[in-house]
Amino acid sequence: MKICVIGLGYIGLPTAAMFASAGVSVVGVDLNPKIIEALNRGAIIIEEKGLGELVSRVVKEGTLRGSLTPEEADVFIIAVPTPITGDKKADMSYVVSATESIVPWLRSGNTVILESTSPVGTVDSLMLPILEKAGLKIGTELFVGYSPERVIPGQILNELVNNSRIAGGINPESAERIAEIYKTFVRGHIYTTDTRTAELCKLAENTYRDVNIAFANELAKICENIGVNVWESIELCNKHPRVNIHQPGPGVGGHCIAVDPWFIVEKQPETAKMIGLGRNINDSMPSHVASEILDILNGIQDPVVTILGVTYKPNVDDTRESPVLHLIDILKQQKINVRAFDPYVAPQNGKIEISDSLKTAAEGSDLLVLGVHHDEFKDLPFQTLGKLMRHKNFYDTRNFVSATLAEEAGFRYYLLGSK
Repeated sequence: MKICVIGLGYIGLPTAAMFASAGVSVVGVDLNPKIIEALNRGAIIIEEKGLGELVSRVVKEGTLRGSLTPEEADVFIIAVPTPITGDKKADMSYVVSATESIVPWLRSGNTVILESTSPVGTVDSLMLPILEKAGLKIGTELFVGYSPERVIPGQILNELVNNSRIAGGINPESAERIAEIYKTFVRGHIYTTDTRTAELCKLAENTYRDVNIAFANELAKICENIGVNVWESIELCNKHPRVNIHQPGPGVGGHCIAVDPWFIVEKQPETAKMIGLGRNINDSMPSHVASEILDILNGIQDPVVTILGVTYKPNVDDTRESPVLHLIDILKQQKINVRAFDPYVAPQNGKIEISDSLKTAAEGSDLLVLGVHHDEFKDLPFQTLGKLMRHKNFYDTRNFVSATLAEEAGFRYYLLGSK
């Protein structure tokens, strides 16, 4: 079996590497020459635990190589981005282009699998009309379906192998073929269904989390208004055997939770009311945090704010849809001098200027804001930082840092969801 993976991002490359590690011949395709050049010398340009070592090994073994264009294969897996547009709609141009690119290479007996997160009906309505141009009978000569990943950055390789998976097909034979393909390396159970159900499941899983986070964020705002500590309240509520409230924060990021719910709203705007409201609540959190910051800075001339952490989640380098980046933009629009430090993001990263050290970022600052709870920020050197700052204020949006340690060093400690 030979597999051609289209799109070598955070999902496509690990997937290609896992198939290759199982002895399958894999060609990974991407339009970015830097990605292909790096891959063919056994290197990667993204960070993911264990991925660099795995790619290096399978490239040396000859089971994985990169190409700028597709080529003939038995299986085609499309794992390209599906970004969200300014009006909260799915940009499917990459899926369209990827599907069109494989049509000349399709042969009888091939299987085409979409992995990209997509609105319900993408396979049926968008891909099949394109694939029909290959002149093959869909469902008997060409097998097509959808099989989304269920992984988290930092644990992608482990979860690709051990998590359960859904194989959705345009017909039962397509679903069974897709399941057999992934059994090459997946140890978790693989459930077969139709494509539309599989597409909805991917969106619904992330929407479930988004709605629950929105509830926590709304509670945080309520607690600020009534003088209650939301973190203590949630901890106590979760002692109930059937309650599991999520954690609040400065917003929701990443390409999944912050985006997928909109794909449901796009198709069912008159019905998906709670989903849309939850998304709007979470999208409002950077503005809410900015408002709290402005209150803290009240009376300070030409204030300087230092943001600690700009990624969308802790201990990764991924800044996609990061709410902290939105927060920084809002503060800059308010003419606030903003600095940032993140041990996972390079100082010159093309998105935002990052200070080269924590001390540099804090020097002359009036407020430290914990935006992301990286492990490195757990025990901050408050005594040292306080000597560098103009005003000793600390705002914790994650309930992560010890208020006692901050206050012992002379800081005024502020906490999201508590007054």
